[in-house]
Amino acid sequence: MRPRRVIGVDAGGTKLLGGVVGEDLVVHHRVHRLWRGEDLSGLLGTMVEAVEEARRASPEVEAVGFGIPSLMDSRSGQSVTSVHLPLDGVPFGDLMSERLDLPVVVENDANGAVLAEQRYGAARGASDVVLLTLGTGIGGGIVLGGELYRGSVGAAAELGHMVVDMNGPLCQGSCPNRGCLEAVASGTAIGREGAEVARRDPDSALGRAALQGVAMTGALVTELAHDGDGGARGVLTLVGERLGVGIANLVNIFNPEVVVVGGGAAAGGEMLLEPARRVVAERALRPSRDVVRIVSARFGPESGMLGSAALALDALGGA
Repeated sequence: MRPRRVIGVDAGGTKLLGGVVGEDLVVHHRVHRLWRGEDLSGLLGTMVEAVEEARRASPEVEAVGFGIPSLMDSRSGQSVTSVHLPLDGVPFGDLMSERLDLPVVVENDANGAVLAEQRYGAARGASDVVLLTLGTGIGGGIVLGGELYRGSVGAAAELGHMVVDMNGPLCQGSCPNRGCLEAVASGTAIGREGAEVARRDPDSALGRAALQGVAMTGALVTELAHDGDGGARGVLTLVGERLGVGIANLVNIFNPEVVVVGGGAAAGGEMLLEPARRVVAERALRPSRDVVRIVSARFGPESGMLGSAALALDALGGA
């Protein structure tokens, strides 16, 4: 029998990554899209276009798994609230299945990512796992006792919206809170802190980039940090410490074996994780802090896509 293939899609706050994925989790074709301020109709159209591109490359696909940055209601299958995309109150699975004429599985994007890392990646073999995806915002996923934890109605694990500074900066998008972990430790926060360094020190690499009109993004700050720039490295240390505060809370609450940190903004690697580990060692309680491992995602920014594909394969009876 021919091995099954599905399409996994990770729709993040600013971009889409999709791929044709086999039962061995090998990716056979990838598609990328950037969001350009689309309304709901444009957003769904862009997703359909990306899936159809992948489908043309591999016509035998049998289903599509979508990971979307939204709080889901498992009772209705609706996307209830999305901080970064216009998906509030949208019956996303029904709409996409209708447009694609394929079985569609929908899950929160970080739930898919934690599943990929727990089954096949950096947390393989662990039964209690917490994942944070650092990107435009911060997503979260939890596996407890070997099972994906969704909460009572499917809206659990919005870990990026735990408050770590009650008087901190306003959170992003439609989140009404202040001082969320997402507001202070996401890729967006890295870019914001980089801009502050550039303002204070115009002779630094960050300052020179700003004077040249280069957009101050988390990716730029991380690139300059890898190049050895002290100011950029300082930003990653600061953000890593803030990340550690959030992880210490998660360690105290869930007593996980592994905390996986992924997403595009985790490209700082040990420059982020080492300060985070130091803060966890100082702030988390024993014995939880003594057993937890804090590691980078094996699949990096592809965790969400692969997790969405794994859920689609599950629905078909594979994976």
